[in-house]
Amino acid sequence: MEKRGRKTVKVSSKGWVVLPASLRRKYGIKAGTLIDIVEENNKIKLIPVTKNPVQACYGKYAEHPSLLKELREEREKEKEREEKKTLRY
Repeated sequence: MEKRGRKTVKVSSKGWVVLPASLRRKYGIKAGTLIDIVEENNKIKLIPVTKNPVQACYGKYAEHPSLLKELREEREKEKEREEKKTLRY
């Protein structure tokens, strides 16, 4: 059952929980994936353990503006300001 970004699943008599396929695909969870269980503020969080944290974050912000592009643009503006200062003196 899904409610506003939440998915409800049933716990088996053995305490097993089946993660919905959509979440397994989204977070790359496959058979044998280790998952940390964190209790925080009366909530239980399941966090997939990644073997390479850098690789796990690759593409995470792909839909956001490029920070590298912004940095290059800012550096170019800074260079132009410095050149104008030099020409004035």
